[in-house]
Amino acid sequence: MKYPEIPLAQSILQICKAKGLKNIIISPGSRNAPLTIGFSIDPFFNCYSIADERCAAFFALGIAQQTLEPAILVCTSGSALLNYYPAIAEAFYSQIPLIVISADRPTTKIDIGDGQTIRQRNVFENHSLFNANLEDEASSKNDLLIQEAIRISYSKKGPVHINAPFEEPLYNTVDETSYKPLITHYKPERKPEINFDLYKAVFQNTKKKLVLIGVQNPNVLSEEILQKLGNDPSIVVMTEITSNVSHPNFVSNIDTLITSFTEEDFENFKPELLISIGGMVVSKRIKALLRKYKPNAHWHVDEHRFYDTFQALTNEIETNPQTFFEAMFADNHFLESSYNDSIKTIMKSRAIGHEKYLKEIPYSDFMVFDQIWKHLPSHIQLQISNSSAIRYAQLFKTPSEIDVFCNRGTSGIDGSTSTAIGAAVANNKPTVLITGDISFLYDSNALWNNYIPENFKIILINNGGGGIFRILPGHNETPVFNTFFETEHCLTAEHLAKMYRFDYETIANETELSPKLKAFFNSKNKGILEIFTPTKINQDILKQYFKAVTI
Repeated sequence: MKYPEIPLAQSILQICKAKGLKNIIISPGSRNAPLTIGFSIDPFFNCYSIADERCAAFFALGIAQQTLEPAILVCTSGSALLNYYPAIAEAFYSQIPLIVISADRPTTKIDIGDGQTIRQRNVFENHSLFNANLEDEASSKNDLLIQEAIRISYSKKGPVHINAPFEEPLYNTVDETSYKPLITHYKPERKPEINFDLYKAVFQNTKKKLVLIGVQNPNVLSEEILQKLGNDPSIVVMTEITSNVSHPNFVSNIDTLITSFTEEDFENFKPELLISIGGMVVSKRIKALLRKYKPNAHWHVDEHRFYDTFQALTNEIETNPQTFFEAMFADNHFLESSYNDSIKTIMKSRAIGHEKYLKEIPYSDFMVFDQIWKHLPSHIQLQISNSSAIRYAQLFKTPSEIDVFCNRGTSGIDGSTSTAIGAAVANNKPTVLITGDISFLYDSNALWNNYIPENFKIILINNGGGGIFRILPGHNETPVFNTFFETEHCLTAEHLAKMYRFDYETIANETELSPKLKAFFNSKNKGILEIFTPTKINQDILKQYFKAVTI
């Protein structure tokens, strides 16, 4: 087997292999040639070539999201590296492990006017967990820096950056390695001891407990714990669509419940104890509610990060949610409380109003989402883009056998399609991406990808612009709004679908919805279903919904 001639490249390759890192996403370039040659020749690695660095980074994010192991990004020097930044920030806030290995000019070539050269050292400093700025020559010091970056990405669940300077010639190879790196072994970090008895005493004597679950991977909580949470009369569990947990007694559409609350309702609902688990929360309404009607205590349970989202955080509990709730429910006898029953009564009423309203509305974004949810196949992976798509999705109950993901770390629209494709590559389940037109068009280079599985499908809801800005407060129908906020356009995905060999179908009215959705989901080919909806009635239908469900 051939190896790059440069010893530093040999060191990086051998360490990555020794640590079991298999998924390598490479963007073409010259300065990274030693790494590209080494990774691509060795059959141990799964190498993917993605030309657009921004798409490559989100593609890697999707792989790491599914495997829960670091994916490696490799790029050339210069501005190529900067295109990784949106995905790096997303990985940082979503706690997804990524390893960036950037090729660089030798340090003597920086800031002297050499081509394709920028200041690459520490370029992700604000959003990376570790920065390994390697010296020009292979050394044990470099070896330790590389391995520390890998260890931190694994253990802390986030992005790290390894910057590796290479001098020309870059393409030379040898038959045997000339450098043997110093390999160290990880020592498991000792977690701080937690006195669960102190928390348990409060937990088991509090009659109004709210458990709020944000972004979370599937199977974080056992079925036994879910049953105990759902059946405890003193607990109300609120879940986001990205929480990947389900129980008949959980509140899975938060905004439907609380948007029409009166002051009296808010006071009655106000929890004594808030326990939050998981990542970012989509619902602005629950954030506003809990910031105004603060709980007496807020515990956040996580192994790595603690955000004071509701400005009421009192305890950071550094453990996994399963361990925490096992301790809380140990020998637990449920308290007498009306907290859960009072919310269940309201939710039953809301459900009736929900179904009644959906039967009355005209063809619109809301109707389209209702029909999509009625036709979703079982046992799929559902990827959802940001802005209005995730907000509509929050209003529907998703079957427990469907896994749901969305880039909520930074809530950007920039890489939803690329992430979904990476996730589809890493997961054998059929994958469906539900996206809006602006998000889809923004990330259209995601389709410039030779690895898209045949069971990957895109539902593209095209309402002619950034419909989210019509939903948000402050919208005024003016030329400035239409051009600079909503971004009005007349574009479609038809020619993109043809260029990238996707099946393509459209829907433009209510009559076509059900039969074409059925046919789309039954197809064995990768495809794009573009659903055209009216531009100017969606916000009124959504706003009226929150009044209509209060019956």
